[in-house]
Amino acid sequence: MKIFDYLATIDRRIIYLIIAIVVILPLVFPRPQRVRVMTPTQKLFEAVDSIPEEKVLLIDFDYDPQTAPENEPMAIALIRHAFKKRIKVAALSLYVQPLGLAVKALDQVREEFNARATTNEDSIIYGRDYVLLGWQPPPIVPLLGLGISISGVYPTDYYGYRTDSLPVMWGIRNLSNVGILVSVSGGSAPLWWVAYSQVRYGVMVAAGLTAVSASEFFIYYQTGQFSGLMVGMKGGAEYEEMVAQLDVPGRRRASEALGSLTAAHLTIIAFIIIGNIGYFVRRRRK
Repeated sequence: MKIFDYLATIDRRIIYLIIAIVVILPLVFPRPQRVRVMTPTQKLFEAVDSIPEEKVLLIDFDYDPQTAPENEPMAIALIRHAFKKRIKVAALSLYVQPLGLAVKALDQVREEFNARATTNEDSIIYGRDYVLLGWQPPPIVPLLGLGISISGVYPTDYYGYRTDSLPVMWGIRNLSNVGILVSVSGGSAPLWWVAYSQVRYGVMVAAGLTAVSASEFFIYYQTGQFSGLMVGMKGGAEYEEMVAQLDVPGRRRASEALGSLTAAHLTIIAFIIIGNIGYFVRRRRK
């Protein structure tokens, strides 16, 4: 029984070292984890998949580097899905900070698809297949103004081109021409889209959320105000799982990160069990 005495009094630095190892190893040697797709993610996928040709997928990038490990795989999976299905994409942000991350995600997926393209028709071209509208302060301006006129709120895009001159925006006047608006956010921006844009203009709204903030959003999903949700790293992995079935190129970073999360959780559970066994064994001796 000396083993339990040792385990019950193990130096916490050893515990931290073991957890660090089990977290780092799956990231160094990544392997996508298979996941069971939950209903909120499935509904979001189906909503995006059913966007008609004359409408666009509007993605709101509202995450920063702090939440990018959770949010960025969601955004990339959404863009891959849209590009694979030839759904037009319009992207924006309510704040200036996420714009660089939006550029990164859009450029990455464009390069993935163009690396496999053989013709101009197969390629993903800025202005024809997608547009980055940019940022227009304060947030209330796009939240309400997009329901009246997108080009009125964003007369030029992020790169300075006139919005109404881009082929991707031909016929796209306001939120009535948006198939679904997906807010990928580390904060409360998705609730603003529901409170202002959906209530007033009836646009479908969905969200990609960090796991820690998800609880306050589920009531809006249950009432139908959110048409779908991606929650945390697992939500991103679920969407990646469905997109992968479409034969879409690119690494599945959320699915790869799940291995690290799973290993860390199992290790912590094991230490809790061992600690409790050690405690009861020592108490019986007394």
